[in-house]
Amino acid sequence: MDYLTDSRDIRDAIARYCQRPILWIDTEIADFRSKTPKLSLIQVLDDSTDFKGDRASVFDVLECPECAIEFIERIAVNPAIEKVFHNAKYDLKFLGDKNAQNITCTLEIAKKIPYYLAPVPNHTLKTLAEHLCKFPNVDKSEQSSDWGKRPLTPQQLYYARMDVVYLAQVHLRLLQLQQMAQTDPATEDINALILRYRRIEQQWKCLDSEMSHLKERLKVAMHQQQVPEQGGFKVSTHTKTTKKVAFGELAQLAQTLDLDLDLSITLNKSLQKELGDVMEKLAIEEQVSTISQLKVAPQQDDDVPF
Repeated sequence: MDYLTDSRDIRDAIARYCQRPILWIDTEIADFRSKTPKLSLIQVLDDSTDFKGDRASVFDVLECPECAIEFIERIAVNPAIEKVFHNAKYDLKFLGDKNAQNITCTLEIAKKIPYYLAPVPNHTLKTLAEHLCKFPNVDKSEQSSDWGKRPLTPQQLYYARMDVVYLAQVHLRLLQLQQMAQTDPATEDINALILRYRRIEQQWKCLDSEMSHLKERLKVAMHQQQVPEQGGFKVSTHTKTTKKVAFGELAQLAQTLDLDLDLSITLNKSLQKELGDVMEKLAIEEQVSTISQLKVAPQQDDDVPF
């Protein structure tokens, strides 16, 4: 790992990174809970085969804001370089914000992966690194340490360099899962999909039924025992008021008071039936939409393919 504090060394490293097609980047922020947070470190990795952070660079820009500006101008806004962050929305507040281009956010990718492909309790970098990439016991205790104090401790520097290592591996794994999740409906093997569906159908029905039953029992029990919140479950009661008026009365009132009620209403099947032939005298605007619906027939013993 290169821990760079001299502005000339940082600028030289930035110049080298400008030639890379992809960079995995993280930041550490001093006084991040205050109203005046300050960029402390920029960590960069350009080699996804590095599992120890040996090729990572840590730029100490706390007292060198001009180095951070150069990083933004030469890397963050450079569309030719893909920049990968975990929580890009946060990091980019300090690295070019909306001017940054060619940004990849692993947090957003992870959120779109179906749960069965990535069964994780949350989408923090620590969780993804441990569950998807099998890194053991990722230590994030230094995350909330004082990044405005110098000198930095060896533990802080280790944390800083390893964050981009975790990021690179999580990114690669998420790309694999993303490819598995994104299929071409024109070439899908329908028989294989049906087979998989039938294999897990009964298991899913049992779990879904039990989950619904448990939720209902919890709701009733917590309400009865006056327990508003417990173990992540919360019961709330609210009153919903619906106001209705006869359409004829509304039309008569609008005419009497000369109200401008030039609005469209949806003619459902009941209204269409009641209007009958009168509909031909109305200037009706039709909007046609096609809705696809999958109906699953109950499975018979003879249909079981396994």
